[in-house]
Amino acid sequence: MLAMAAVVSSAVQHNYADALSKSILFFEGQRSGRLPHTQRMKWRKDSALRDGLDVNMDLTGGYYDAGDNVKFNFPMAFSTTMLSWSVIEFRKSMGSELPHALEAIRWGTDYLLKCTSVRGSVVAVVGDPNGDHTCWQRPEDMTTPRTSYIVTTQKPGSEVAAEIAAALAASSMVFRRSDNAYSRSLLKRARQVFAFANKYRGSYNDSIGSGACPFYCDISGYKDELIWGAAWLCKATKSPKYWNYVKQNTMNSVSHVVLRNVEGQAVAYYGGDVTEFGWDAKHAGINILVSKWLMRHPAAESNPFIAKANGLICSILPESPTPKSVTYSPGGLLFKPGSSNLQHTTALSFLLLVYARYMTAASKVVNCGNNVVVKPARLVEFTKGQVDYILGSNPNRMSYMVGYGTRFPQKIHHRGSVIPSMDKLPQNMQCHEADMYFKAPTPDPNLLIGAVVGGPAEDDTFEDSRYNVAQSEPTTYINAPLVGVLAHFKSPSF
Repeated sequence: MLAMAAVVSSAVQHNYADALSKSILFFEGQRSGRLPHTQRMKWRKDSALRDGLDVNMDLTGGYYDAGDNVKFNFPMAFSTTMLSWSVIEFRKSMGSELPHALEAIRWGTDYLLKCTSVRGSVVAVVGDPNGDHTCWQRPEDMTTPRTSYIVTTQKPGSEVAAEIAAALAASSMVFRRSDNAYSRSLLKRARQVFAFANKYRGSYNDSIGSGACPFYCDISGYKDELIWGAAWLCKATKSPKYWNYVKQNTMNSVSHVVLRNVEGQAVAYYGGDVTEFGWDAKHAGINILVSKWLMRHPAAESNPFIAKANGLICSILPESPTPKSVTYSPGGLLFKPGSSNLQHTTALSFLLLVYARYMTAASKVVNCGNNVVVKPARLVEFTKGQVDYILGSNPNRMSYMVGYGTRFPQKIHHRGSVIPSMDKLPQNMQCHEADMYFKAPTPDPNLLIGAVVGGPAEDDTFEDSRYNVAQSEPTTYINAPLVGVLAHFKSPSF
């Protein structure tokens, strides 16, 4: 089994600087709203300029989550949180890409500020998901309803509000050096939105219905987002009230059994409060985030946050005797159940690399039992293997990042990439007029540079097909954690 989990070795020396640059550039291809003069992905044009008119708000801007044209604020906020965490940890490694990373974060936070501008409410989704998914249209052509779905005091949405609070708090730390006034406004709003999320508790699944489900149903519940938001506010403010909130609610609210969203179905995972992390479940991220504050304490090993963070490490590494929370492909790629697997690979790789950084600073190791002692260097090595697999060191000898390397996905599930750009085809395309481009056997006319797709199947095979959504669709939350990881491998930070 361990042999099966050994990452395919390769003499290829990957260009992490190039991959980092492209992973950030991808976010320009996902932009909604009026594009700035600094826009580098030129085939994209202005789109969704009337967003928010149905509720008398300006809701232009933000990001389309994946290959569609909906703005789902729950995963968008998570992507913004992860981009911010990437900069917080690996700012010095980003070099000339730092301004682009800051621009990507600000494109998200400017929009999230608009979505939280009316007290007692938070915009959760913009765009009718069912209508959008019926049509294959460029974002510049959209004729589907741009419905605004809002959570309120009467119809709450604690998970989406708390994740937005986390994003605003994390990003406030990012801009503290370069734009202190903006940083303060982000933090002030983060406090307000968190208070709203905590006071008016409930799931947006119930409040906005088809605006959330089945696309981004919160299966794991909203309590982890509340703790996650408080943890980020604690980090940003150093206020003991948020740390007390994290401790009290972790002890009182988080079950060992976590429900995961697997193909739209709720699947129970024992130990999920240790092993689950992504746009829906924040549990493992909370443990890693707060571990930095606790690791130097003399009794650190007995602290439940440290114990759970260590448990995550031991549940992932192939050599650990601990029961595994992941499986591996024959080529060594980490897998968890469900589609779009690379979202798990990038998110967990980020957590392991950050934990290695914290361990290094505190001169700590992780004891997994049976004489398996994990040093930070082992976590770095493991993470590098996962990143190298994504970039081309795999049985298919192909990169899963569009535009990186000589062989990469050519037929991704992405409306803007598949349909000729407005420069080539200026006439508006109605709902089904562009279906022929989806069905065409030819490569996409517009390269969504830097997009990391869902990735191969568990046997390492990959179908380069727009019809295979699980393998060929990119998302913002696949790329966002990868940004920090690539920055480190471009210029190692510890």
